Amino acid sequence: MKRLLIFALLLLGAFSAFAQEKEMKTGWSFGLLPTATYSVDNGFQAGAFGDIYNYGDGSTYPDPLHKISWEASYFTHSHRMRFYLAYDSKYLIPNMRVNVSATYVTDPLYSFWGFNGPASLTNLSQPYDYYWTNKETAINYYGMSRNMLRILANFQGRITDNLNWAAGVNFWNWKVGDMRDNGFTREGSDQKIYYDKENTLYRDYQKLGVISDDEKLGGNALELNAGFVYDTRDMEAAPNRGVWAEAYLNGNVLDHRYLKACVYFRHYIDIPVHIPAGDPVFAYRLAWQQTIAGETPLYMIQNNPLLVQRNMISEGFGSSNTIRGLRENRILTEGFAWANTELRVKLVNFKLFNQFFYLAVNPFFDAGVITKPYRTEQFEAAKTRNVVTYLPLNQLYDASKIHDIIYSAGAGLKIAMNQNFIISAELAKCFYKPLDAGLWIGIGINYQF
Repeated sequence: MKRLLIFALLLLGAFSAFAQEKEMKTGWSFGLLPTATYSVDNGFQAGAFGDIYNYGDGSTYPDPLHKISWEASYFTHSHRMRFYLAYDSKYLIPNMRVNVSATYVTDPLYSFWGFNGPASLTNLSQPYDYYWTNKETAINYYGMSRNMLRILANFQGRITDNLNWAAGVNFWNWKVGDMRDNGFTREGSDQKIYYDKENTLYRDYQKLGVISDDEKLGGNALELNAGFVYDTRDMEAAPNRGVWAEAYLNGNVLDHRYLKACVYFRHYIDIPVHIPAGDPVFAYRLAWQQTIAGETPLYMIQNNPLLVQRNMISEGFGSSNTIRGLRENRILTEGFAWANTELRVKLVNFKLFNQFFYLAVNPFFDAGVITKPYRTEQFEAAKTRNVVTYLPLNQLYDASKIHDIIYSAGAGLKIAMNQNFIISAELAKCFYKPLDAGLWIGIGINYQF
């Protein structure tokens, strides 16, 4: 809500401070906002985030010479704490792009929805909310915990004007386990109540042999990636035209080794309608990620490897990174293909506080499908295991739905400062009923792609 108020104030200022002069920024520019957001997965977010840009003499504008991003925040529902620091530059080293970051996240009430998306939790006898953080029954069947430390260093070097090689190294440390519940009190009671840690999907997957003993508490991963990037965009933060394509391999060289293939094709098409604020842009992304050797462990299955981090967290299939309208990390699988399409329309641009702004909307449509399921053999073997779980297996998993197509639609509102610091608010609805999360709200930074 606070960000919506910020949007309104900036719009009011536009009527008194509109400027027609050519945009040009030099020197340092700072963007700072409170992280006053909300999501159905994590609740209200409190804290602050921002970007620091250095444009130098302005010759590279709207692309900065150097960009530093940071965040420190806390979420009221999941009790997640998140700390992030990143640096990105195409000019620190001549003809090379450098992207480094460090992230630390604690998730005492992380939501684990099972494997293979549509196949998971498809025949529940009660609605989702009965099993998820239900304080009346003290049930949080989808609860577990995790701590994550991630250090990334990715590089790109020039081959031709538009073609780059790419390589990087990413270190991860994970600690996962049962919920770390601080307890809660019901209204009108002083008694401390805790969620039932014994009856969770995380525990049931262990009983069924779907989660193994050597991964259930976490582990380390050292990923190496290498590939190629083709880029003809006129700018990075919100392109008006051009292609941005990547193809690379990403593999873990520590325990639980695996190799993933990642292909992304993004196209930005200028529509010559000539609106005063700027031409509309039709943007689409076609993407595929799949494990081609080995098997991904539990603690890395949600990772969505990227060469350049546009958002602090790039996880799973669902939520703000891939298929909008789904719960966070709702689809955990070894292979997934998806498409995002949206129309980006600038409504007005203006100058305020000596900064250049524009306001835009982006109606969108997303769709995806699993191309390689995760641990199907373990699920088949689980049918013959004589173990007691909180929910029977026929309510936990239905393999016939693995390859169902998931699709959603919605619209977003964007406000951008100096064409780089972009605040995003999006609403979406998933139209594949088993994964429908109701009216999904995502508030953050940047366009999705």
